[in-house]
Amino acid sequence: MRAAIITAPDNTEIMDVPTPTVSSHDVLVRIRACGICGSDTLYISIGGLPPRHGCMPIGHEPAGEVVEVGSDVNGIAVGNRVVVNPMAVADDIIGNGGSVGALADYLLIKDAVRGRSLEVVPDHIPYEVAALNEPMAVALHAVNQVAPRTSDQVLVLGAGPIGLGITIALKSRGVKHVVVADILPSRLEKALKVGADAVINSKDEDVIARLVELHGPGDSMWPNRSGTDVFLDAAGVPAAVETALGAAKRGAKLGIVAVHKEPISMDFMNVMSNELTIIGSMGYPSVIFEVTKDIVDNWEKYREIISHTFEFDDLEEALRCVATPGAADKVVITLRGE
Repeated sequence: MRAAIITAPDNTEIMDVPTPTVSSHDVLVRIRACGICGSDTLYISIGGLPPRHGCMPIGHEPAGEVVEVGSDVNGIAVGNRVVVNPMAVADDIIGNGGSVGALADYLLIKDAVRGRSLEVVPDHIPYEVAALNEPMAVALHAVNQVAPRTSDQVLVLGAGPIGLGITIALKSRGVKHVVVADILPSRLEKALKVGADAVINSKDEDVIARLVELHGPGDSMWPNRSGTDVFLDAAGVPAAVETALGAAKRGAKLGIVAVHKEPISMDFMNVMSNELTIIGSMGYPSVIFEVTKDIVDNWEKYREIISHTFEFDDLEEALRCVATPGAADKVVITLRGE
């Protein structure tokens, strides 16, 4: 079978590798779609992760069709359309330094348990949309971390795939008013399509002044604060955090889900005097399949997040697209069946 392997820094090859053998506790999935994550481009740039530096399989956002089921596996049948938990085996994480990746023709799910390592989705959900399950679990976990009330007013900073997923999750749980800020008009248009109540172009507009217009003034000993209850940073740039802290009223929450590659200075007098809560969010400790139902219920909204699809043979072009700032939102590789 074919599999995408990082062979050196800035080099990924589609190689021929043995098709896995299925034991009584395993499930074999033919991959039909697999998203490309920003972490994939990081792994490629450094040549993979130890101990597989120079020979690391990639891909951790898969959806596919079950083609073989071990005799001891329950609740899964050949022909099922499934999504996968790449972190189900803690010491062998799929596509993140583990022995296998999901950018391949087949993926072996070891010790397969429905609801823990994989989950079935209805046949009408397109494979490329189902492949959003893993990144959308990241988005949902971020929302769970800040625990918004239905009466809250929220600002999402960044309208990339995670920011858009956060927006859908917030509106799915009935949050009163969600604003999305970004510098790209095309992403702001998508934010409105997936349910944002308003958008702000942070390149052309004064975000805090616009927030005050939308959410009203906020209670604070400092002037010019908005009535926004929750801020979610899905941008990963210092300006996003600075904007949130500059707008935050007394008692507001700031959730951090974006990766920041450099430290950020912070005014702790502001944090202290306004009794702000700063909450981190990492991965999806328990919600990898909690998000699946919402994707099934709202799959047409989630489809808006996908900007490009490429065939597996065009992987090199797809990786260039992902690595070009502003060129794409979510890129998904599709793999045709025999």
